[in-house]
Amino acid sequence: MQRVLQFSMVLTLAYVGATFFFGLRAHSLALISEAGHNVSDLLAIVLSFVAVYFQSRPATEQKTFGYQRAGVLAAFVNASTLVVLSVWIAIEAIERLSAPVAVQPKLMMIVALAGVVMNGTIATLLWRFSGDVNIRSTFLHMLGDTLSTAAVIVGGAAILFTGLTWIDPALSIIIAGMILWSSIGIVRETLNILLEGTPRNLQLGEVREAMAAVDGVLNVHDLHVWSLGSKSHALASHVTIAEMPMSECGNILTCINSALRERFHITHTTIQFETTGCETTHGCAAPPELETVGAHDHHHGHSHSH
Repeated sequence: MQRVLQFSMVLTLAYVGATFFFGLRAHSLALISEAGHNVSDLLAIVLSFVAVYFQSRPATEQKTFGYQRAGVLAAFVNASTLVVLSVWIAIEAIERLSAPVAVQPKLMMIVALAGVVMNGTIATLLWRFSGDVNIRSTFLHMLGDTLSTAAVIVGGAAILFTGLTWIDPALSIIIAGMILWSSIGIVRETLNILLEGTPRNLQLGEVREAMAAVDGVLNVHDLHVWSLGSKSHALASHVTIAEMPMSECGNILTCINSALRERFHITHTTIQFETTGCETTHGCAAPPELETVGAHDHHHGHSHSH
């Protein structure tokens, strides 16, 4: 993965310089917007590279979950940058529509063709790692670039045959829309992880039912599932069981963890057994009264901080 990202950085840096230089030569806003878009792609690849490095570092006493969210944070920054960039491109394109500028369509098409080859190559290399949200954000950058540079070729041909210069800023607006559409999905997914929301591919009700179906489980409550990174999930829950010696609880815990691992790929769990239920609100343990917060970490003495 790191070698692919290094190769992608070199190619993207070269293409940024080419698109900006020839965009100025051709007076093409679409080509200059491609240069700007590729600058963000270069930053995205650099961020992804740094994030991959941090993700591989082991957990420490200060970072007990390691650096799994480094890639999620990088993806959030990448996508947020693209949202801002798409708005800027759209504003510039609207201004260009009101004051059209003559462009050089042949130069546009030649540079854009090189971009299709480069971006398509990088997107293909990144595709097999796209299960990671960090790499997927970069993959979407490059896929969007491939499509938008292809659109520049079509636009250049249209300008060449029709002489209609408004096609260039109109293409820029389409490119901006594509950038915005791909970025918003990444922003939503990464925000959900950073805010410790339930993973988008899991239904909390199904997780609760699977745990409750284990023999010996009487009730499941105070259930929380969140993502540590884009592909690793964690769970914490209270489970009510019948009164029994602690030595006999092991089989119940093993069965619960087995169900969570096989059905939902949840491997990091914190499960607290209880013999009597506790007061719950919306399926979670009711918080202590405000005046007792300083005296107790959590109801039943169990802290869920992580």
